Amino acid sequence: ATDADVKNESLSSVQQLGVEMTVRYGKYLNLLKEHAENDLCFMLRSCEKFLKQQQRNVVSSLCCLQERYAGYDWFASSVFLIMSGDREKTLTFLQRFSRLLVSAFLWLPRVHKSMHLPVTTVESGIHPVYFCSAHNIEMLLKAELPLVFSAFHMSGFTPSQICLQWISQCFWNYMDWSEICHYIAICIFLGPDYQIYMCISVFRHLQQDILKHTEA
Repeated sequence: ATDADVKNESLSSVQQLGVEMTVRYGKYLNLLKEHAENDLCFMLRSCEKFLKQQQRNVVSSLCCLQERYAGYDWFASSVFLIMSGDREKTLTFLQRFSRLLVSAFLWLPRVHKSMHLPVTTVESGIHPVYFCSAHNIEMLLKAELPLVFSAFHMSGFTPSQICLQWISQCFWNYMDWSEICHYIAICIFLGPDYQIYMCISVFRHLQQDILKHTEA
């Protein structure tokens, strides 16, 4: 895609807000310099341009299937920060990374309305992370941490809901930056099942707090 093609792509209000947060966080971590916002916007537009080429045309009343991916691309933004704001390195990495199976689990917009998914899955509007990773997290949590599982069951709030939030945001606002980098690296090198183990380990770490809140 040429620069002109990419510039024709527009960012939603959610994406613009995400860009502001990413740039603010990147500067706080001393990873980004001035004018990083323009490079980040270009990178996000490029991703959207490329990913559109592999999306199905779906006629649906579901809001999540209207045009673009509804949320912000936290994974691409994380890679942008890892690459210290170098948009070319970021795009090169994402293009190569998109060929790996793990990209479907770490990079949520990657399989939004994707032609690589069965039509019935796309039309359901349910992301594979929900019925694969989140489902297995609940199964494993029940076996490994029955007290935590019971606490969630009593609250009427499922563990998969909070895990989907963690995963879609790449643990931003939940972990320190170095831990976020470790999470991404571990899943890439050791496989997408480590996404499940990471969530279970966080629940194990929070077990006493969860039980205390349940009692209160």
